[in-house]
Amino acid sequence: MKQIAIVEDEIMMREELDEMIQRAGYETHVIDSFTQVTQQLLSVSPHLILLDINLPDVSGFQICREIKQKSAIPVVVLTSRDQMRDEIHALDMGADEYLTKPCRKERLLARITNVLKRYEGRANLLEGEGFLLDRQTYTLYIHDASVVLPKNQGKLLEVFLLAGEEIVTREELCAALWGTSEFVDENALQVNLTRLKKTMLRLHMVQKMVPVRGMGYRLVGEGDIYGA
Repeated sequence: MKQIAIVEDEIMMREELDEMIQRAGYETHVIDSFTQVTQQLLSVSPHLILLDINLPDVSGFQICREIKQKSAIPVVVLTSRDQMRDEIHALDMGADEYLTKPCRKERLLARITNVLKRYEGRANLLEGEGFLLDRQTYTLYIHDASVVLPKNQGKLLEVFLLAGEEIVTREELCAALWGTSEFVDENALQVNLTRLKKTMLRLHMVQKMVPVRGMGYRLVGEGDIYGA
């Protein structure tokens, strides 16, 4: 049974959505604590997130952006904000659908069904700027082509994509490659990072891997201040 996470702070609306979605044949996970929402959602890893924009302590736009940076979970926005600029902003953050309240039950369920169909078979995919990475096979889909990365390069790229905008430490990279950060030759790590960097250049990837002095490495895109 597919699971849908509901992120809605209005209690009556949340209960109504919970009941409606369960009656439609889905399992639900209700978010009712609005601290570290992104972490809660990623730990549950639902098949789809139904997300309000106006939330206490955190913006739904920010949650959508963070989820899309770290996973391939689809996001359907359901909000009272009906301005075109809000819809465009949500879509820019990675939202898959944008619906305004009040919304007919049939329309909402139809959009949920359509988004889930679009994402069938994509549970193992991580999304970067202009490419997708299959976490099982380390196949990179880019520029209408597919490339199978060497295992170590795939592991490194996976770690960077999961980290989103955060810095990845040497210890985290070593743990991804060898299961430990102890007694690992620094040269061995550099060799693997250099190979991934060359592959990214060869494939004309927009994002680049850059060092952050004294801290580790970070995946950056065009115009990012860390990439300057």
